[in-house]
Amino acid sequence: MAIGSPPEAKTPMKFGTFGGVFTPCTLTILGVIMFLRFGQVVGQSGVITAVLIVLAAKTITTLTTLSLSAIASNTRVKGGGAYYLISRSLGVEFGGAIGVLFFAAQAISVAMYIIGFSEALAATFPSLADHAMAISTLVNLVTFVCVYVGAGWTIKVQYFILAILAAALASFYVGAIADFNPEYLQANLKPSFLDGDNTFTMFALFFPAVTGIMAGANMSGDLATPSKSIPTGTLAAVIFTGVIYLSQAVLLGCARPATELIGNNMIIRDIAVWPVLITAGVFAATLSSALGSMMGAPRILQAFARDEIFKSIKFFGAGSGLSNEPRRATVLTFVIAQVCIVFGDLNAIAPIITMFFMITYGLLNLATFYESITKNPSYRPTFRYSHWITSLLGMIGCFGVMFLINWLWATISLLFIAAIYWFIRSKEVEARWGDLQSGMIFERARKALLKLEDEVYHPKNWRPIVMALSGTGWTRPHIPIYGHWLTSGHGILTLAHVVTGDLEELADQRDRYEKSLRSFIIREELDAFPAVACGQYLSDGIESLVQCHGIGGLRPNTVLLGWPRDASKADSFGATVRLIARTKRSILAARFLSHRSDVEEADKTDTTDIAEHWRVPRGTIDVWWRGMANGELMLLLAHLMHRNPDWRGNKVRVLRVIQNEQAKAEIDKHMDELAASARIQFQSEVVVSDEPVASVIQSTSRNASLVLLGFQTPEEGQEIAMYESLEALAGDLPRIIMVDSAGGMTLES
Repeated sequence: MAIGSPPEAKTPMKFGTFGGVFTPCTLTILGVIMFLRFGQVVGQSGVITAVLIVLAAKTITTLTTLSLSAIASNTRVKGGGAYYLISRSLGVEFGGAIGVLFFAAQAISVAMYIIGFSEALAATFPSLADHAMAISTLVNLVTFVCVYVGAGWTIKVQYFILAILAAALASFYVGAIADFNPEYLQANLKPSFLDGDNTFTMFALFFPAVTGIMAGANMSGDLATPSKSIPTGTLAAVIFTGVIYLSQAVLLGCARPATELIGNNMIIRDIAVWPVLITAGVFAATLSSALGSMMGAPRILQAFARDEIFKSIKFFGAGSGLSNEPRRATVLTFVIAQVCIVFGDLNAIAPIITMFFMITYGLLNLATFYESITKNPSYRPTFRYSHWITSLLGMIGCFGVMFLINWLWATISLLFIAAIYWFIRSKEVEARWGDLQSGMIFERARKALLKLEDEVYHPKNWRPIVMALSGTGWTRPHIPIYGHWLTSGHGILTLAHVVTGDLEELADQRDRYEKSLRSFIIREELDAFPAVACGQYLSDGIESLVQCHGIGGLRPNTVLLGWPRDASKADSFGATVRLIARTKRSILAARFLSHRSDVEEADKTDTTDIAEHWRVPRGTIDVWWRGMANGELMLLLAHLMHRNPDWRGNKVRVLRVIQNEQAKAEIDKHMDELAASARIQFQSEVVVSDEPVASVIQSTSRNASLVLLGFQTPEEGQEIAMYESLEALAGDLPRIIMVDSAGGMTLES
């Protein structure tokens, strides 16, 4: 190496399929349950039912392995195993819930395997039975030290354990074949359940034996090629161990009577031709399973902590050394395992772990199912043997078996998951990765839009889809706020802004204005979408927005804009209104006197006291009726405004001015018929007066919270006249919305 040149960078050691996936999966599956409890499962269930239990458990884990393989081959898998895969698919809420649950399951599993080791040791050396707690604590400490040193050392130890396990199984098979007794087989075909036990309790006792399929995935951050190693190694381990369990179920039923299978936890040792190998196998299997869980749990917690879903556990996200060992998380795993060792026993821990693993597997299947049915273009797994049907069956199997085993514990487990889910959601944690939620929403929206496009439009389905020409939002806050009130819970609101100038120079400005609008929407908690268009002139931008904004049946049918402040702007306003009317959109023009000074200040400072505009004024909502042309839309808008919780105290009035007293009875009857056909509650009032209409409107509605008046789009050259006539009608009324309806709705539908 040349002087002054940097030292060669060392790369952390990575593991292959056999050492990193197949070996830990196999050793975890062929563990404590096989040696210490499988005889009891066969003895109580009978050979046939025991085979069915194995097949059912293996079916669930095989289907889950297919889902696991699909997701693992679709993305770059980092540390965290099932937590990483589920969080990147179902989102931060489900990911966080699984992070907590799966870490707890793995940490508790350490205690289960160590308790099994101590039980086997006490059965081999009865004099040690009184020291089971001390032995378990010592084994827990030794396991912790092995993992704390590093995964590389642990993997090497597992190769040695695998050899011992193979020798122990060979010893059992030779002994079981030598002790074959057809009478035992005949008697053991039927169940011999003890009081309180049944097929499902036996399934719950056995199922932790097959939960080792995640042992390889938990090491995902330490694998050289996880997308290849996880599917190949996990499926190979599932098939290999499945053959062993099925053959063991038959051989156990052939070699001993049910009473011995049930009463002797070390029955496999008694059957084996070389018992010492079984003893060694029990010790090796329980220790290897404990090592596998002690390696997996900290890596789940490390990945979980690094995502910062809970800031309080960020401490455990730190890694040590070149291989990024999760030593802080390993210490916590050791502590949890020790607490369970002190307070737990094997039969009590196994069903709890079953529930935790079932939920994890169920959600993993759910993630793959949704990835498939949402047709997400980014879902392109190289593993081809997973289908949405297999994922759905796996999910149904997991959650169904949970309730069949113990409905109470299943309910508690799901409520626990739901509580964590809603807690994370209430904190509004933002994921820094893509997940399925947006894909699911997109697919639902896509199908709904296509269906809406196929449906024949009917006026009874009319909803306000309002485009509010609101500027940047804060310059004319009454526009977006009243747009929100008119559409909230009933329609769709878009806040639109037009950027004028040279089109080639507007790209950056357009993005900036859209970001500002989006921030305004979030800050004011509006149910709205931002839209910004660029144009050489204002009319060009408005034209492109009105014509092109929206998709399918969700194009704007109404445009909300501000009323001109003075006559000098009447010409451009009239041109804009004509442009909108030609596109067959209804027009709402908001004339709010109290906002005119605010707008002038906002133009200078880009800020107003927006909270003032959210205050609902007192008074009635007045609709001045002059016929059905604009009246239907005005009355419907008044009804929608009244439906807002803040506006419930503002009654709707429909008013009409006449000069002939004789016509009043007929008009009253017409208003009653209108209320009945429209099914809208309003107070009708017919005003008989010889005074000018403008005076009547201003005096009658002087205390109204909002007034709706109809108008017609002016012909070219009539803009000033239209403006002056409507100004005369409005006078000093503070809040008026002028309405020009394009139709499309009917009150009688």
